[in-house]
Amino acid sequence: MCGISGIFNYGTGAAVDKDELRRLNSLILHRGPDDDGFCFDGPAGLAMRRLSIIDLPTGHQPISNEDGSLWIVFNGEIYNFRELRAELEKKGHVFHTKTDTEAIVHLYEDEGKNCVKKLRGMFAFAIWDSRNKRIFIARDRIGKKPLNYSLQNGRLVFASELRAVAAACPREIDFQSLDLYLALQYIPSPRTVYKNIFKLPPAHTLTVDKNGAVSEPYWDLPLNAPPLDISESEAKSEVRRRLEEAVKIRMVSDVPLGAFLSGGVDSSVIVALMSRLSARPVKTFSVGFEEQEFSELEYARAVANMHGCEHTEFIVKPEMSDVLPKLAWHYSEPYADSSALPSYYVARETRKHVTVALNGDGGDENFAGYLRYIAMRLAHYWDYLPAPARKSLAAAAEILPEKSAPLSILWRAKRFLRSTVAGDFPARHLKMVCYFDDEAKRALYSPKFRAAVNLSGAADYIAAGYEKAAGLDFINRLLYVDIKTYLPEDLMVKMDIATMANSLEGRSPLLDHEFMEFCFRLRGDMKLRGLGKTKWLLKESFRDMLPPQILTRPKMGFAIPVGRWFRGELKKFWEEACLSRTALRRGYFNEAALRAVWEEHQSGRRDHGYRLWAVLMLELWHQAFMPDGGL
Repeated sequence: MCGISGIFNYGTGAAVDKDELRRLNSLILHRGPDDDGFCFDGPAGLAMRRLSIIDLPTGHQPISNEDGSLWIVFNGEIYNFRELRAELEKKGHVFHTKTDTEAIVHLYEDEGKNCVKKLRGMFAFAIWDSRNKRIFIARDRIGKKPLNYSLQNGRLVFASELRAVAAACPREIDFQSLDLYLALQYIPSPRTVYKNIFKLPPAHTLTVDKNGAVSEPYWDLPLNAPPLDISESEAKSEVRRRLEEAVKIRMVSDVPLGAFLSGGVDSSVIVALMSRLSARPVKTFSVGFEEQEFSELEYARAVANMHGCEHTEFIVKPEMSDVLPKLAWHYSEPYADSSALPSYYVARETRKHVTVALNGDGGDENFAGYLRYIAMRLAHYWDYLPAPARKSLAAAAEILPEKSAPLSILWRAKRFLRSTVAGDFPARHLKMVCYFDDEAKRALYSPKFRAAVNLSGAADYIAAGYEKAAGLDFINRLLYVDIKTYLPEDLMVKMDIATMANSLEGRSPLLDHEFMEFCFRLRGDMKLRGLGKTKWLLKESFRDMLPPQILTRPKMGFAIPVGRWFRGELKKFWEEACLSRTALRRGYFNEAALRAVWEEHQSGRRDHGYRLWAVLMLELWHQAFMPDGGL
């Protein structure tokens, strides 16, 4: 696991400034504190920071092929590299290390850009082809590992983190990206917060030479494959076998290894399988809150006790005015998923004990775990009501209190009823996931900000996923949209930054692409059973390995009590950051409208905690990177 960076003067052919690349690489020191390495070859320069996981003595990067014509820097883990190495050695390739990195560079010699199709794992890498004066860059299928880049004035600059690229390029805020952020809580690829700096999307490659740059997709879920014709019994058996294999290959490590354990079904299944595969107690790590309705520690403890784990717990408290600016710095652009905070803390505590941690990411997307899937299915039946009745019920819902987002039943019911009058399913989906919908943005945005952006950008983004998956059954169509949007752009970003900020490697067995392809071809009714049984197949497949309360407890999610904190310990912090003259002069928000939202939250009439968190993280990003920025 590493951080990578590089510069290529493809337009001018000028030699790379070595000091500039060293400075750029130093900005991602936390991603790889164990080692660094460089390759300078005329117009191209590659750099890396290494977190040593496999082949500790000889895993130094960059690594070349036999004659030194190809050089690679690599971030990630390739779980099938031993099989690839054996095939390559039969073809005459000579290896000098035991790393997965070297397998990629030899594979590229044989397969060219198609090498990525044979890789099983998480990765972002860059290969310098000195003979053809070309750089080839690739990112893994699900987007577990990040890659940011800029192409300006005949120069490619790339790095694992946006902050490093931005330090070497002209910066100008992309206001459309800020509008997407306020709607979605993240900025979707290929956009970033800056014009002319981009994220390489998941499952894409980028080839750059003297003729310019070409980005191409190389993978997608099997949209056109027929559903698997197997029984429920066969499906359970296959899920269990395939997931156990995905866990097993992710337990290979030359350094201490453990697992995040939230107390939900997904991480509990991973820990159960790790315990089955390990001869020693699995080290597990959980984070909770003093506010008991937000804490899952009792459930995590039950799983740890059942499997004899070596369990560690940590409580998050709202005394974090020093941590929040640090989070804004690490994310490099506005990012408003508040679970980034407990994710950072649990990664920090976990790193004190191990260097690699497995997690349960992907269970909701593979097996229909989110409550919005139930809501969207209910909307099918809701549509049988006459339109006037639906509108009347939605209007009546406005009188319901919403004081405890997101766990209150009334808050969830109100959100559902609002979504039912939103129009088609993409519009309903957006209504359920968005922070600031169009109505809220029109009220909050300044006239200048409204004029600078297209308010329908988030709706178009969600609708594109629905359109591409039009041939699937309803549940799998919903899953496809989340797998292509929320999963890579929010959850994968959160996991990568939270872990790498603490020099910890995270691994996600449920996001093994072969496992995902299998799950995607299963019928939707195996995932969401009836109107309330989420993750039915996953739970049934591992019923004997989990405590009963894990199987029957309601979905909670990784929610944190931000609404309460903004009325208590974080009240002054928010006011001083977001209502300062400097913040208000940025020109994004109507001051009276912003104060009204704040005051309504303070009064307890509505819970705006997640919206206020988004406004706060936008301001903290400005303070870290663009203190004088704004409209």
